[in-house]
Amino acid sequence: MRRLLAIAAPALVAAAALAHPWTVASRPHAARAASPAGPTRTWETIGRSVRGAPIRALRLGDPGAATSVLVVGCIHGDETAGRAVIDRLARAATPPSGVALWLVRDANPDGCRAHTRQNAHGVDLNRNFPYRWERLPQGTFHSGPRPLSEPESRAIQGLIRRERPAVSLWYHQHAALVDSYGDASIARRYARRAGLPYKAFYAAPGSITRWQVHTYPSSTGIVVELPAGALTARAATRHARAALALAAEQAPRAATAAVARPRILERPIPYGPKRRADMAAYSLRHYGQREWRLTPRAIVEHWTQNSSVSQTINTFAPNAPDPELHELPGVCSHFVIARDGTIVQMVPTSIRCRHAFGMNHAAIGIEHVGFSDSEVMGNPRQLAASLALTRWLACRYGVRVPDVVGHAETLSSRFYTEIHPERYGHSTHGDMGRRAMTRYRAMLASRACG
Repeated sequence: MRRLLAIAAPALVAAAALAHPWTVASRPHAARAASPAGPTRTWETIGRSVRGAPIRALRLGDPGAATSVLVVGCIHGDETAGRAVIDRLARAATPPSGVALWLVRDANPDGCRAHTRQNAHGVDLNRNFPYRWERLPQGTFHSGPRPLSEPESRAIQGLIRRERPAVSLWYHQHAALVDSYGDASIARRYARRAGLPYKAFYAAPGSITRWQVHTYPSSTGIVVELPAGALTARAATRHARAALALAAEQAPRAATAAVARPRILERPIPYGPKRRADMAAYSLRHYGQREWRLTPRAIVEHWTQNSSVSQTINTFAPNAPDPELHELPGVCSHFVIARDGTIVQMVPTSIRCRHAFGMNHAAIGIEHVGFSDSEVMGNPRQLAASLALTRWLACRYGVRVPDVVGHAETLSSRFYTEIHPERYGHSTHGDMGRRAMTRYRAMLASRACG
């Protein structure tokens, strides 16, 4: 832990001699650059400003990390001191295992260039988000004609919706304090490490942090109001250390002992190139990303509404349009657990399956042969096998217990995504509801990884 948090001053001084990390020649979308001396890096243009300037994000760390932390240096163009913290993190930070650190130096490039609070349309981007938006007139806090009217706001919203940061950190000026929405204890620890007081500031209508925490209640948005003027090198380093400590707190807890893999029978269903292409196209339609590969960050529990494993396999094997949305690929799930506790794997956990609307980009699906929550929860052999499998998967992929959800709970998951909510936003099913899953998660929590 000491090594993680020690961004030593000599290292930062040496790094300052490097080319500025945010003035690299234009790179293609999501271009990757790996440094043998540092973490894996992904540069991405997440959007463009009113005047066409790229809004660039740098990811440090494992692209398959279970947890993301977002740090934004400047949202108001006349409050630019936070960019010095981003520069230090970009040059020298190594995020903890299991955490991807996303850095955005300028979320308002036109305003930063003009040294104005607003963007080129005269809109305060931190009043332009959908939660409790109010129509504020032209002037300092102009909220725009409607929520998300600005391309910069849409770019940031898209990044947050895609990456689901557990914590986001936003630098402002000039009040010299720390405030937050969500888990205040995280923000208080940041404030203590950074040497600023923690106190409530102002609940701005249409603010980014309020929207984020309203949309993803398990996340936390932190507002850091830096003092007026430029940060000293010592202060920038102190804030960079505080940001890395925050990231370390979000890292999935590593197992201290190996978790035994339960006995799993392999009964693979057909999942060839055509089905993978269909899954990638489905992901593009619903999640905004053409991809068939899965990086597990959640687990969804189901029951089959049939009486055997063989019936379940026969249901999932054909690549046929589903009966509800009439889309390809065919529905499937990764595992099914028989009534006698036999665990059968149908699809590798590296491949997306269509088992839970809004969750297929992030979640492993586990089916239980049966017709009701009570039937599954009341079968000791099946339940024991389910807990053993879920525990092994959760420990293997760093999935938190709250991110193990029932099919009926998916709309409240922090990973639930649908880019067309007006069309599909309330789609879900009734199996494995909150009452059963509250009991299930309590049993799962008593079986720690180590």
